[in-house]
Amino acid sequence: MPYIKIKCYPKDEKIKKTVVDKINEIFLEYWGCPQEAISISLEEVKPENWGEVVEKEIIPNKDKMMILSGEKEY
Repeated sequence: MPYIKIKCYPKDEKIKKTVVDKINEIFLEYWGCPQEAISISLEEVKPENWGEVVEKEIIPNKDKMMILSGEKEY
């Protein structure tokens, strides 16, 4: 705990590592868990396939979304 799953458009390795490092830092600082408890995955999705992510993962989990299409849901 926690397991953070990121799906995103393709980016270069430096950007991906920077983003993952920042998310990791945030969880260490605010979630209060040890480093060994954090798992983060990053899966790149081509823009032309993004509709599948929306249809299969975002819409069915709309009630769990904290930010949806840029809007805070809390």
